[in-house]
Amino acid sequence: MKLIEAGFDVTLYAHSNRFKSLSENGLQYKEKGSVQSIQVKVIDTLENDDIYDFIFVTVRYDRSESALLALKDNQSKNIVTMTSNSIGFSSWLDIVGDRLLPAFPGFGGQMKDGVLHARFLPKIITATAFGEVNGEVTERIENLAKLFKTAKLPYVIKKDMQAYLITHSVSDIAMLSVLHSEDKITDKKTAKTRTTARQITVTLKAYLRAIQKAGVSIDPPMLKMVLKFPNLLLDLFFMTWLRTKMVRDMMLPNYAIRANNEIVQLSHDLKKFLSQNDI
Repeated sequence: MKLIEAGFDVTLYAHSNRFKSLSENGLQYKEKGSVQSIQVKVIDTLENDDIYDFIFVTVRYDRSESALLALKDNQSKNIVTMTSNSIGFSSWLDIVGDRLLPAFPGFGGQMKDGVLHARFLPKIITATAFGEVNGEVTERIENLAKLFKTAKLPYVIKKDMQAYLITHSVSDIAMLSVLHSEDKITDKKTAKTRTTARQITVTLKAYLRAIQKAGVSIDPPMLKMVLKFPNLLLDLFFMTWLRTKMVRDMMLPNYAIRANNEIVQLSHDLKKFLSQNDI
């Protein structure tokens, strides 16, 4: 939406009902209480010789490999994984090689009845992060930065995207695994209790210590402070967070099922990562 408004030539790659909806209705989104629409080119087949400056892969972690496999034979040189969670890049590199540019989206939202309900957070809270796997600031990183600047989307270039994504992943695992389990969703009353908040506090601290022991630099550095904060203070913070609309949305059945699939995959891969580092 923002890239189109900035004048860039944008194509969306979609399937089935999503392709049909975008073709017929354009990209619909909620803004200032009303539904708006913007026209966008949409395809349901990507040919190997369809070359784009950047391909953004905007899927959850549990769908990232299948999405990258769909792009494996395409000849575009820059594939940006806009996946907010990840435990390492080895499998992604195996699929697309050095075309990979790992990223973290500083925005999000939900699709409800075909309409995008977007959330754009202030840069002070989070910005889109991206960087080369080896940490170098290359020409393509500079070009990607120019694209975001033109679209007025906050961004930051990271030297260690793996550390950034792993840190974010363990915070999501700590928070969402308490709200969702494989067989149930925590009820709203229980979600607001101090017991639930304490579970998040203890789990988050344990995971942060574990990745730190595995040699991962905690990033953003603010999360290092979590290890120093008293449990009581963190409990109060999470009790407040557990009463927000964001958390209420997370507990809706459709959202919870999708989120749980990602958290299960992340938890499995985190345990494997820690085991490989003898933790």
